[in-house]
Amino acid sequence: MMVTNDIILEKATQYLGQDFISAETPFDLLTITVAKNRIIDILQYLKTDASLNFIFLTDITAVHYPNQLGSELCVVYHLHNLEQNIRVRIKAFLDITQPEIESATAVFRSANWMERETYDFYGVIFKNHPNLIRILNIDEMDYFPMRKEYPLEDGTRTDKDDSMFGR
Repeated sequence: MMVTNDIILEKATQYLGQDFISAETPFDLLTITVAKNRIIDILQYLKTDASLNFIFLTDITAVHYPNQLGSELCVVYHLHNLEQNIRVRIKAFLDITQPEIESATAVFRSANWMERETYDFYGVIFKNHPNLIRILNIDEMDYFPMRKEYPLEDGTRTDKDDSMFGR
């Protein structure tokens, strides 16, 4: 049986019940938003259901939405069914004051370094991760550089003349 976005969505909504939040298909990529407490359940389900077979975790990352109070951080998972070449995106939103979500390393061992990178740049804490430490930035760094909390430019610079840049 050919797996389609409609089949994936039907099975996921039936499996998640009230913890299914929303779905959309930007650029034909099914994107399912779930409650953060069910993220491991849905990842395990998509991986082990024989008719879905999403056995490859392509990526884990995060997005910072500073204007969405109470759900400022979004953790994004990309899964791939290699046999039928179909992909799905799973999202879960977190409050920036408590950016915790369960680690996916129990489901996908490859999640280890992806979660470390997401922690390093966004500050997402993956509970029960085997070694959640910074992977690319220095250990002494006390902020998360990919969050949209800082101005894009340093207003105190004196070596840059804005008129040279059309401003």
